[in-house]
Amino acid sequence: MTLISDTSELAAFCARQAGADFIALDTEFLRDTTYWPKLCLVQIAGPEEAAAVDTLADGLDLAPLYRMLADESLLKVLHSARQDLEIFFHQTGKLPKPIFDTQVAAMVCGFGESVAYQTLARELADARIDKTSRFADWSHRPLTQRQIDYALADVIHLRPIYCKLKRKLGHNGREAWLGQEMDILTDPETYRLTPEDAWRRLKPRSPDRRFLAVLRSVAAWREQEAQRRDVPRNRILRDEQLMDIAAHRPKSAEQLGRTRGLSLDFAQGRLGQGILAAVEEGLKVPDDQRPMPVKRPELNGDPGPLVELLKVLLKLRCREHHVAQKLVASTSDLEQLALDDEAPIAALHGWRREIFGEAALALKRGELALGADGKEIALIDLSPRAARKKSAAS
Repeated sequence: MTLISDTSELAAFCARQAGADFIALDTEFLRDTTYWPKLCLVQIAGPEEAAAVDTLADGLDLAPLYRMLADESLLKVLHSARQDLEIFFHQTGKLPKPIFDTQVAAMVCGFGESVAYQTLARELADARIDKTSRFADWSHRPLTQRQIDYALADVIHLRPIYCKLKRKLGHNGREAWLGQEMDILTDPETYRLTPEDAWRRLKPRSPDRRFLAVLRSVAAWREQEAQRRDVPRNRILRDEQLMDIAAHRPKSAEQLGRTRGLSLDFAQGRLGQGILAAVEEGLKVPDDQRPMPVKRPELNGDPGPLVELLKVLLKLRCREHHVAQKLVASTSDLEQLALDDEAPIAALHGWRREIFGEAALALKRGELALGADGKEIALIDLSPRAARKKSAAS
């Protein structure tokens, strides 16, 4: 088990992985006090060896690592990959491809919702993960042997986990299901957030386009300031303060200083002046260029008890097909489906429609019913075809 802190060692290690079917990959990073995640360690397990790359080592050039990650002939296996991929996207402007996320694969294979790595390690690799180093300060040097061992365990056991999940996917024919989810994870738009779009993460409910224009302007200013100073955005201005400023639209330091949690000294300072300038900029936006209210699914009516029946059906079908409910449909999806047979939801498309969507529509048409079978809930086929079969049999 190796800690790499030299460029030539890194290049040699990466070269030895050439031609492998896959590598297991993980990172350790910090983000408590910065806007951008601070990459502290990259762990890699190839077919024959595993190593941790000390990304904070003086003089270490990560180019060999990034070339390996860019190699599309080499599969990268990660667990709960989104944050790791976000880091690599920020570092290089590109995403490693192709990838295999063992957490998503496990959900497709029926291991439950957002299954933890230590659960898969126990069930598929017969390994027990010591999590005592989970909250270690990964930026502190030197790293202890215990930290290195912990970090490497996160990729060493990924190898048998991947192999067993891959076999399961082959047996149940669900490789395409996983592929659709991986397409989302490797889409750059999943990770790209421009300052002008920062207001959307606040999910404002107001239909007032003037409010939204100011919110967009001030949120973009905050995002740019946080990026420039590399501090968490809430260190600049908290979300609730941002919303309050957009609602009251202060035009002076005195008015801004009345915002909860802001002092007059702050309002009169450089940051305060930046906020006021952003408010003014937002107010100048012409009516036809102001943001449109965030569209949410419109429920034209009360979905009523039908939603509860759809929840039971979803649970039954997902249990029958050994797939996590979270991957198939959300409560919001079910509410939309209860009111609209053509609702714009994933559950009515592709593999999700096959295992749940068609049954849900049949339930709505009265062609499928839920009944008790002892302590279990059973599905009762009431379709015309089933009725004809029953009639013919009698």
